[in-house]
Amino acid sequence: MEPVDTGVADAEPHDDGTSREEAPAAEQTVPPTLGQVLLAVEELWPESLAESWDEVGLVAGRPSSPVTRVMFAVDPTLEVIEEAVEWGAELLITHHPLLLKGVTSVAATTAKGKAIHRLIESGTALLTVHTNGDSAVGGVSDVLADALGLEDVLPLTLASNGLPEEGIGRVGHLAEVMSLGDFAARVFGILPSVAGGVRVSGDKDGLVRRIAVCGGAGDSLFNEVRASNADVFVTADLRHHPASEAREDAVNGRPYLIDVSHFASEWLWLPAAASALGNVLADQGHDVEIQVSTTNSDPWDFILTPG
Repeated sequence: MEPVDTGVADAEPHDDGTSREEAPAAEQTVPPTLGQVLLAVEELWPESLAESWDEVGLVAGRPSSPVTRVMFAVDPTLEVIEEAVEWGAELLITHHPLLLKGVTSVAATTAKGKAIHRLIESGTALLTVHTNGDSAVGGVSDVLADALGLEDVLPLTLASNGLPEEGIGRVGHLAEVMSLGDFAARVFGILPSVAGGVRVSGDKDGLVRRIAVCGGAGDSLFNEVRASNADVFVTADLRHHPASEAREDAVNGRPYLIDVSHFASEWLWLPAAASALGNVLADQGHDVEIQVSTTNSDPWDFILTPG
């Protein structure tokens, strides 16, 4: 029988003795499209977990556009957007929405209009992960609870469309009893530095172990905090009347209150979120550079205190 011509040339040997056919193919990663990144985000922080009043998801950007760099930030301020553009991010993921309330114009005569124009003109997409990022496993309050060393952590409120471990806020135990003063110092130590610092209501020497937390504004959760029998509630943006009423309703002074910066309480989530998204995209064979914004978007610059 005459040999059959397969059309394939004989393999030439390499210097190491292997043939070209035997040499392992180099692994190649490709950047995902924005649409593929959106699917990865949905896997981590499903939009179904967002509160009914919230506006999450894609704000600007073409799903078909490639994404090689992603930046995470708390707020879509003009300064943050400029940082993302200068770094070359094709996607900016922020915790807070740019357009939470309806608008009738995005003319560049307002801050929000300028933000939209800068995003579109620079080719930078904007994605909001807000209360879905609060509620999900590994979300804002989970990260805050973990940073404070809480154990046996449960949601303060259950998500309507989620797992039993998903919902707004968390409550858990410290490994050991601490004084309120020492615990407040721990809270101060884990947060990024901001002008407002940390405010505390309660007996500095009072003992605490059961801790409730809510990243961002949590003064709508006082009923759930009391029902959880927490010794102290850590949250942000505590207004005068809700805080005053909580003190009046306290039993044996509890729950004590620790009021922190809204920005600082949610910033802790950014590195964890960036790592989680990077892992999902890498598992899918995508090569994406992810960075956390270095812009401090806390609105306060300095504070005056007595003494």
